[in-house]
Amino acid sequence: MTPRRRVVLWMTALFLYIPLLAQDSAKTRVLALENAWNEAEGNNDANALAVLTAPTFVYTDADGNFMNKQQFLASIRQSEPSHIVNEGMKAESYGDTIVVTGTYREQGSENGKPFTHHGRFIDVWVEKDGQWLCVASHETPIMH
Repeated sequence: MTPRRRVVLWMTALFLYIPLLAQDSAKTRVLALENAWNEAEGNNDANALAVLTAPTFVYTDADGNFMNKQQFLASIRQSEPSHIVNEGMKAESYGDTIVVTGTYREQGSENGKPFTHHGRFIDVWVEKDGQWLCVASHETPIMH
């Protein structure tokens, strides 16, 4: 193989690899935002969640209740602090959109009674003006 051909091959490989690195970086960023979300929600920090969500954000909770951004943030302000952990998160990139799936466990108390919730979630994140924002979140309980 000639040196020129080697350089062309190397440049082609690099050209194809750079977008993959950007995708992995975006996925890593969004997975970190998922963890920040849990921290904010567990501490009833509606202001932090407001920054992570798009103006058009929609949410479906584990009971099937559908909320817009304002309703969701109000529900966070009214809830009691809890501890939330995501498990088995997987992020798939579709250009400026990343879909995150996984399971969660939440422990806390409601009306003085302890609870543990376990469920699956799907979150959809979109990059706008260099910032990743969650545009939709859906929870489904795991009953077994």
